Amino acid sequence: MNQTSFELTRRQALAGLGATTALTLGGCTLTPRPDGIAQARVIGAERLLEVVAYNLLEHEPERATGLGVDTGRYAHLRGKIEDQSPGGQQALAATLKQDLERVRAYSREGLDSTTVTNLDVVQSAYELATDGLALPYGDTPVGSWRTAPYVVIQNVGEYLAMPRFMQSTHQVANGDDADAYIERLEAFPASLDGELARIQSARAMGVVPPDFLLDKAIRQMEQTLASAGKGELFADDLRTKLNAKGMPESHANRALTLETGPIAEALSRQLEELKAERRVATSAPGISARPRGEEFYAWALRSSTTTRLSPDEVHRQGLEELEALHARMDPILRKIGYTEGSVGARMTALSEDPRYKFAEGDAGRAQIMEFIAERIDWIKAQMPRAFNTLVDPNLEVVRIPPAEEVGAPGAYGGAGSKDGKIPGRFWINLRSTDLHRKYDLADLTYHETIPGHVWEGEYSNRLPLIRSILAFNPFSEGWALYGEQLADELGAYDGFEVGQLGYLQSLAFRACRMVVDTGLHAKGWSREQANRFFVERNGSKPDEVQSEVDRYCSWPGQATGYKLGHSRIVAQRARAQAELGSAYDLKAFNDAVVLGGNVPMDVLEKNVGRHIAAAGGN
Repeated sequence: MNQTSFELTRRQALAGLGATTALTLGGCTLTPRPDGIAQARVIGAERLLEVVAYNLLEHEPERATGLGVDTGRYAHLRGKIEDQSPGGQQALAATLKQDLERVRAYSREGLDSTTVTNLDVVQSAYELATDGLALPYGDTPVGSWRTAPYVVIQNVGEYLAMPRFMQSTHQVANGDDADAYIERLEAFPASLDGELARIQSARAMGVVPPDFLLDKAIRQMEQTLASAGKGELFADDLRTKLNAKGMPESHANRALTLETGPIAEALSRQLEELKAERRVATSAPGISARPRGEEFYAWALRSSTTTRLSPDEVHRQGLEELEALHARMDPILRKIGYTEGSVGARMTALSEDPRYKFAEGDAGRAQIMEFIAERIDWIKAQMPRAFNTLVDPNLEVVRIPPAEEVGAPGAYGGAGSKDGKIPGRFWINLRSTDLHRKYDLADLTYHETIPGHVWEGEYSNRLPLIRSILAFNPFSEGWALYGEQLADELGAYDGFEVGQLGYLQSLAFRACRMVVDTGLHAKGWSREQANRFFVERNGSKPDEVQSEVDRYCSWPGQATGYKLGHSRIVAQRARAQAELGSAYDLKAFNDAVVLGGNVPMDVLEKNVGRHIAAAGGN
């Protein structure tokens, strides 16, 4: 069928379906050609997925802005923010249940494999999310990576997310954008009070965060409140954006009134609640010490791995993978002169070698940024050796805001907007240059940028909207670790063998995460025990580890997905090599995985199976 006749059929199908949520083919008045019924069913599935996507974005409008789809008939989303109240959570759950049933009910018969994958991915994500929203407390991700039992804590909460979002993502190109900026600020106090109601409800159930997390959160909330009192969160940002476009500052004056008034007052109410929680908090780090904690962790582990593995199975796999990685590190350490003690002890000694440290202060921060830029340039040039289908990411490297650095990881990254206007970003923590070493920063760069998060996100942004929205922790993080592996295989450490130690320690660090996360939340480990495991077993830097462990305490399960996902991608590559033999091609395999998009682990296996079959395998 030629392109013209397909477009006509598609328009007819969409007209028959209508722009409503009553998504069946019953009202479609097509007179299909022999393949028309199947084609119409594919179009119906596409339309269903489009409506499902925008139904979700009505509840999470910030995502629409981040993706660049808050335009045209959806421009109203640009002035909205998520309803954080208990009622808002209930409304979200109702929408997810409704759309989950529609996706489940849509027959896969006669659909092409891509469409089946799209439906299966949505079904998996929504099943996980609806189960999470049925729990009596916490912040449930919908196709995202954060499993947070505490709605406001050192790395969770709108007091952190909203300033970051408005400063980095809400762009102001015209008066309508400035109006939308103010509309979001006007809604922000209610959003903060919605969170307040939820954390007060959780405290009434006995769900109180650990005292050491609350200490961090209180300090950060005080910093945020102080900044709000000066207009530094929003008003200064909006004024800068207006001035850049030569627009009058009246909107910035309104922002200052809101920020120093209702917003600051709502932040103060949250701060008082955190202080009330601190007065009754304990130092127990694991979610199992809280009411229904084992139930929450079972869901969090399922959400974070997209498997049904038990805590004991995840713990055991982490230990086994750690030993295997250390066995690879040992001969390299011996070769460069580190022969005494455990691998962890020798890596600790290596970390103190001044040759691999950056300078202190701003001079070292500049060195780090230059180092990252050079590594990005190198890895970009290697991508034609690893992929047939190439992208050119819009990418920038940004320092994590200093007010957030104390509660933030060493780095994080992600793709930009679907329309390409907002760049992919590599956020780097520079509170201390001692967080990074010359032998491990290259690997971190590949993880967060290319071929890792930013690279993978460029492919996901080409998929249907709902697929660009939904992400799965073990694929996102597993792919980024696989990106580290590809960089090594492409020669990133040729002539710099100590850099390969940084890469292997990175993988070992993720294996430790599987052990430590399950230790904290299922085996009664203390915070100190978790810190020691990283430092003593893996030679990790104490300053880095402390923030890491605290992050696991506030995001149960999330840390387990990294190495688990990487191991499953590598296992699928070994499967393809074994079944295809001489027909195996690395670039074709990499394309098959990344073009299939961000998927749960069972869908990944199906995608690779189809690749093997198409390439001539069994």
